[in-house]
Amino acid sequence: MALGGLVSNRNFTCFIGPGSVYQLGKDLSPQRGGISCAFVARYGGQIAKDPFSRCWHGMCFHAKEPLNEKVSKPIPTFHDEVQHCSPLSQKSIHCMNMKLKASRRCQYFLSSDPYSSSLIQQRAVYGLGLNKLGKANTARVHYKSEEHDITEAKMDPLESTEGTGESILLEGNVPQVSSWWQQFPKRWVIVLLCFAAFLLCNMDRVNMSIAILPMSQEFNWNSATVGLIQSSFFWGYLLTQILGGIWADKIGGKLVLGFGVVWWSMATVLTPIAARIGLPCLLIMRAFMGIGEGVAMPAMNNMLSKWIPVSERSRSLALVYSGMYLGSVVGLAFSPLLIQKFGWPSVFYSFGSLGSIWFALWLRKAYSSPKDDPDLGVEEKRLILEGNVSNAPVSSIPWKLILSKAPVWALIISHFCHNWGTFILLTWMPTYYNQVLKFNLMESGLLCVLPWLTMAAFANIGGWIADTLVRKGLSITVVRKIMQSIGFLGPAFFLSQLSHVRTPAMAVLCMACSQGSDAFSQSGLYSNHQDIGPRYAGVLLGLSNTAGVLAGVFGTAATGFILQRGSWNDVFKVAVALYIIGTLVWNVFSTGEKVLD
Repeated sequence: MALGGLVSNRNFTCFIGPGSVYQLGKDLSPQRGGISCAFVARYGGQIAKDPFSRCWHGMCFHAKEPLNEKVSKPIPTFHDEVQHCSPLSQKSIHCMNMKLKASRRCQYFLSSDPYSSSLIQQRAVYGLGLNKLGKANTARVHYKSEEHDITEAKMDPLESTEGTGESILLEGNVPQVSSWWQQFPKRWVIVLLCFAAFLLCNMDRVNMSIAILPMSQEFNWNSATVGLIQSSFFWGYLLTQILGGIWADKIGGKLVLGFGVVWWSMATVLTPIAARIGLPCLLIMRAFMGIGEGVAMPAMNNMLSKWIPVSERSRSLALVYSGMYLGSVVGLAFSPLLIQKFGWPSVFYSFGSLGSIWFALWLRKAYSSPKDDPDLGVEEKRLILEGNVSNAPVSSIPWKLILSKAPVWALIISHFCHNWGTFILLTWMPTYYNQVLKFNLMESGLLCVLPWLTMAAFANIGGWIADTLVRKGLSITVVRKIMQSIGFLGPAFFLSQLSHVRTPAMAVLCMACSQGSDAFSQSGLYSNHQDIGPRYAGVLLGLSNTAGVLAGVFGTAATGFILQRGSWNDVFKVAVALYIIGTLVWNVFSTGEKVLD
């Protein structure tokens, strides 16, 4: 048996060619991408009709027992026998399924009729993938009979008898024609908006490290006061890590992340005013900024756990986190220029005002879940929901259950070990360049940008590698362990080589390679929260990131203490030891399977 089809660029009717005639059955499966009209076939003076509507991947056919009657003569055009059936007025949209129980050859055609404009709405033609020039894309039709299993049927085009109508061959489902921005996956719009939020997050965070120099001169701050101001950010940042995760899992990531960006943007804009009021006010404002940024990572993790299927999880998270690295680059690059031309307050005013632009886009384009988005296509929604487990909002957090799971503790401990080395490098790197490599402060500042760029590049490379391995059938557990092992052992190896290099260029190369391999952690532990507990992804990230922030605070202080009594080699040895501990814990206790329902 073969399936044939002819479509005109105008309204059309449906008819059946010579052969066995079948009684049609109904299958209630409303989906997208087909056509809608009333199907009427004539046999032996009787009319059998059955509406068929939108079918995903084209028209699917299902039939009951064949009738004994034969078509006595070829059937002409049946526009007078086709009844109008609105695709939206039906309470239930039907999809015709016809199972052919005869071995004879049968053909089905779609023909146009210029005088039957009421038979089908014009947009249904465009829904088949036709544009105004009468073009169409080809696709496949799959159907099955008891005697023959046919997976693909091709046809010869038929001549149109309507003069101006242009006939085209249609094989199965043809996607809708739409603009490129409408075809761009909605889930990646969410990813790009999260990327922009994290870009702003680190831009607003690092601008103080540059602006603090002219500010300390203007307000006569000593080094102890400067250290107090820098650390005040973490007071609020630690406070909202877990709370942000709880809020996101209960009320949705859209509201929580939007609140965070607006909150820290307002705190950034108000920083110059607070500084002129007095030191206590400035410390409170910096802590407020930490409160806003503290909810960002848990809320983002909650959003992506619902929007991104597991096969795209690593590279989506890598792209979002690379926004943080690039935000540091942008902040470090533009802050000196703004301060030089417009004064130090301009950094806070300009960076903080960008949050309002982001928030306007976020309100218009983002939804906490694909189920909440009315404009999300059926096919993309099916892809997301089939690639994810149920992510319904939670009413309560099962803390006892969460803290009883070994993979959760593997996340917490590994995050602590990871951030110890990362924060040491990012915090003390300018001092290392100046004291050990003898670079001046300007050269040291420029070289500080290099690790961020390296991390942004390698985070995305690692994400693509991880998702490729998952698509090829490698288990998620194995992929997470491989990527995080690189994220631990890579920095450990390159830091251990710093004591053996003899030139500043080689030392900088080792540092860049250390941070580049560290970025593979985005496809390891940073992706694992969504693996083991997608419904509690925000809470899990809040827990592990709290440990990571504490590692940064303690590690930064411990490094100063070690340098007073020892050397930089001792600092790197401690970091290497923690990297190795993290590798062992991760490979023994972590998993890529869901352990929390």
